[in-house]
Amino acid sequence: MADELLHISSPYNHITPMSTSFELGYKKHLTHIDEWRKMADAGVFSSDSRIELINGEILEMSPIGSQHSGCINRLNHLLSRTISDQAIISIQNPLDLGDFSQPQPDLMLLKPSADYYASQHPKADDVLLLIEVADSSLPFDQNQKLQLYALHGVSEYWLINLTKPCLEIYRKPGDGVYQEKMTLFSSDRISLLHRPDIEIQMSDILAPRRD
Repeated sequence: MADELLHISSPYNHITPMSTSFELGYKKHLTHIDEWRKMADAGVFSSDSRIELINGEILEMSPIGSQHSGCINRLNHLLSRTISDQAIISIQNPLDLGDFSQPQPDLMLLKPSADYYASQHPKADDVLLLIEVADSSLPFDQNQKLQLYALHGVSEYWLINLTKPCLEIYRKPGDGVYQEKMTLFSSDRISLLHRPDIEIQMSDILAPRRD
């Protein structure tokens, strides 16, 4: 039964629309988030699996390299010093987006919660800032993830592009797209949308790329 339910594909392949599935003579099974949770509870996935539920598809993500993990550590250190107790820092934890998606963003700043989201995973309205760090996953984060976060109304999405390096900032979600985009480099500074009093120097989070 588990083999029938489990459909893992590469995050770098375009997500095939249902209409295409019908044209090819088959109907794709989309995994509901309740089914996804039952599979996890049943031990279908190994504890070290890097998988996400995106638009009803179970996707296996690439292993995290040292540049990627180092950037997340740097962000965590920086934000821990500046945010204090005004937000919860969540590292690679689930975010519930509708009935068919549960990504695990690299970092989120969440609204304070008395139980620290122990009773349920956060939703888009709980997110003050969502950050993804990308190298090989860049096309996926710039397209499928971008669309997903805009569609569900994540108010501020930062995409750290390790290949340049630079920071892409997306704001003002509406009709499944972000109305505002900025690209910043190491000499720039930015204030958080929900905490304009906090200004961050890009050089503090964009380390020089090592070949």
